[in-house]
Amino acid sequence: MSAPFETPQRKLVFIAHPIRGNVASNMQKVLAICEQVHKEGHTPIAPYLIAPTHSNDGVIKDREIGVWANLTAFEHGYVDELWLYGDEISEGMKIEVALAKKLNIPVVAKSEGTKRDLLTLI
Repeated sequence: MSAPFETPQRKLVFIAHPIRGNVASNMQKVLAICEQVHKEGHTPIAPYLIAPTHSNDGVIKDREIGVWANLTAFEHGYVDELWLYGDEISEGMKIEVALAKKLNIPVVAKSEGTKRDLLTLI
């Protein structure tokens, strides 16, 4: 008998999306994406959603702490795939893509802008 929550296709998916600029609006977009990914049967990971609640994205040290939190999820093996959203791949997302590639984590562009930008990073 299998466990009630056993679903072999379920993935831990890191949701990458630009945050800088209109932080509040971008956070809402990420939350909506996370909701959709969860409905699709996967577990979204977006640790960077926490940082803007207690730090200032415009302060370099605060931003570095947020980026470090994201990279830690990759380094500790919590990420099955990196999914890219938004109109472009931001500087922070480029760091995440580079680390995912280094760790052999699949990178999936989910929007036209990220598909375009990913081609230039390969």
